[in-house]
Amino acid sequence: MEVSVVVCTYSLDMYDHFCDAADSVLTQSYDDIELVIVVDGTEAVFDRVQDDYADRDDTVIHCNEENQGLLRSRNRGAELATGDVVAFLDDDAVADSEWVGNLVAAYEEEDATAVGGKMTPIWVAGNPTFLPAEFYWLVGVTHAGFADGACEVRNTFGSNISFRHDVFTELGGFDPDIGGRKGDANLQGGETELCARMNRQYGSGVWYVPSAEVGHKVFDYRTDFRWLLDRAFWQGYSKRAMSVLLPKTGDEEGDFLRYLLVESVPSRLRGMVWGERRRHGLQLISLLVFTVVVGLGYLYGLIHWR
Repeated sequence: MEVSVVVCTYSLDMYDHFCDAADSVLTQSYDDIELVIVVDGTEAVFDRVQDDYADRDDTVIHCNEENQGLLRSRNRGAELATGDVVAFLDDDAVADSEWVGNLVAAYEEEDATAVGGKMTPIWVAGNPTFLPAEFYWLVGVTHAGFADGACEVRNTFGSNISFRHDVFTELGGFDPDIGGRKGDANLQGGETELCARMNRQYGSGVWYVPSAEVGHKVFDYRTDFRWLLDRAFWQGYSKRAMSVLLPKTGDEEGDFLRYLLVESVPSRLRGMVWGERRRHGLQLISLLVFTVVVGLGYLYGLIHWR
């Protein structure tokens, strides 16, 4: 089974991080891999990619004529891909050496339609004490309470997700307008929307494989409390929008809220009594604040997405 991994990039400032991502694909333990690089309209980046990767037989390089955004770039990469499976990795991520092999094993053993794995944090600026693991999803990392082992889920993060190529093509790929409907630049959820369509058409979700790990670089700005509050608000807003655009796509949000109330809050309270009082206290406050802010974003979405 050949796997094509699509990596999209566009900024010279991110070039070294892009190389880390691309090289992590090229050094996988699994052999039958094609790397598809899509440069989103930046000639200077394209020139450097050509210099560094054009001489490889296992690599395809494409440059968009103009900046088209991540989802269109991913779709273009999938069109160029020749593998049986098309996987996606962001340019600020680093795949574990067993990543593709573990994805392939799930396709073969589970007869899966799509397979995704776990996002782990690479704390570039250090792990903020106040950020609870339950809200790691704010920084693009798989959060505590997401899933209990290998199982079928609605979707995984877009930087660690893959599809059978024929399925992705049949579905028409990502909807590039998901963040632009009604001029709404704050709307997020490209992989959520695609996986909802896949579930309706094929009757299956994404098979989650925790051992298929991808590290996500969490830069310093993503550990700023104000940035996280803004992120939480617009994530709540997007969740409401998705519930309107994609009705009956599962109750992951409800399950997560129950997990917070039943598991997370009591755990932090016990920690304040028996463990590191300051750390658990900060995280308890953050749990409550982020939950409220997500809820406010959802309420704002109720008004906008009636």
